[in-house]
Amino acid sequence: MTSSPSSPPSVVLLSGGLDSVTVLAVAAAQGQRVHALSFDYGQRHVVELASAARQAQRFGAVAHETIDLSHLGRLVAPATALVEASTLVVPKGEAPASNIPITYVPARNTLFLSYALAWAETIGARDIWIGVNALDYSGYPDCRPEFITAFERTANLATRVGVEAAQGTTGIVIRTPLLDLHKHEIVALGLSHGIDYADTVSCYDPGGDVNEGPLACGRCDSCGLRKTGFARAGVEDPTRYVVAPPAG
Repeated sequence: MTSSPSSPPSVVLLSGGLDSVTVLAVAAAQGQRVHALSFDYGQRHVVELASAARQAQRFGAVAHETIDLSHLGRLVAPATALVEASTLVVPKGEAPASNIPITYVPARNTLFLSYALAWAETIGARDIWIGVNALDYSGYPDCRPEFITAFERTANLATRVGVEAAQGTTGIVIRTPLLDLHKHEIVALGLSHGIDYADTVSCYDPGGDVNEGPLACGRCDSCGLRKTGFARAGVEDPTRYVVAPPAG
């Protein structure tokens, strides 16, 4: 479905990764006037933002903004290995930690959703889309359904649109179409919408060059989840890996 000027506006959080691009495709297929929102927060995998820009264009986003949050990387560097400013090392080839892994970025989704909320209220959007998943994921606390429910409630308490919703209009809704899907189900969903997953970045610590595109490490937790997802979906994984991770 193609959006029109009369289609409802929505904000889609778009990192350029497998999950967020799938959400972008789902929202576009529903005829939403997509306003895509990305963030440069000093992440090691900043190359994902180039994929985000291309995918936003492919799926007809009416706007795509990339917010400079590079200062966040400096602030959280002592607590996460996922930003370039950190001296911590992205775990490679290790069993998933039983606690929250070192690749968790403090308050990341809270911040992202807050920016999305501000934009949504400004453009009259009621739906905010985010690609969180609570099944095949790295165990981040801000990907859990409890967090999404709590943020949606906060959004409707803290905004004009939320106050007006209490008087009978529609309030803010956080859309999480991938929340209860396994990775192979996400892959299948995205392929049904025509996604080119070769132009998505999942790796926490990619290499490669500008001409050939990103080269995934093949050993971090995210690479493992991605490889397993394609294998269980029964389709070829288009990712270029330094070392191909085993498909679980």
